[in-house]
Amino acid sequence: MQQLALFDLDNTLVNLDKAFQVWAWEFAGEHDLGREAVDWLIALDQAGYPHREVFFTKVRDRFALPEPVDELWYRYRHRMPYLVHCRPEVMDGLSRLRASRWKVAIVTNGTADNQFGKIQQTGLAEAIDGYVLSGLEGIRKPDIGLFEVAARRCGMTLEGGGWMVGDNLVADIGGGQAAGLRTIWIDRGTWAGHDHSADHVVTDVLQAMEILHSER
Repeated sequence: MQQLALFDLDNTLVNLDKAFQVWAWEFAGEHDLGREAVDWLIALDQAGYPHREVFFTKVRDRFALPEPVDELWYRYRHRMPYLVHCRPEVMDGLSRLRASRWKVAIVTNGTADNQFGKIQQTGLAEAIDGYVLSGLEGIRKPDIGLFEVAARRCGMTLEGGGWMVGDNLVADIGGGQAAGLRTIWIDRGTWAGHDHSADHVVTDVLQAMEILHSER
């Protein structure tokens, strides 16, 4: 099997949940909404609204905000890249993989400006061999087309196999398996009761990286 490692971005390489909490406090402060609003925003986010237009429609209605939904969403997208961080030990882990001749890429769903901003601001752009953004390609995980593009950008093909690492059982694990990749699921406790067939289950991306080294 070729040494191809594809990683999800949000809540895999970076802690989006923590960044969202910071944003929620900032947003509540800017609009003078109070602590209960922060709790409500976090609960709404955890309820799962992958399309932020829907999320911000609910936010606007809840707090009777004057800004249009598009403006709220735009501000969120351009603020979030400055709130996410990639831990130094994760950056070191990516460097170790590449030093061991792994080809490493990020495969992420989301708008191009938001996701590219995160990759740039965290320094991940220099720590990987390539990245694929659904917002640029016009397809989303679990569509195998996104994984095909990532493999090509690493000079490889899906036929040679490889690995997908991520926290989403549908987009990352199901999509990776459909693409013929072995998978490592980062279980963050948000998929309780869901069956899965990931090759490995971990709670942190560093553990996933150690598995990749052992499977070399």
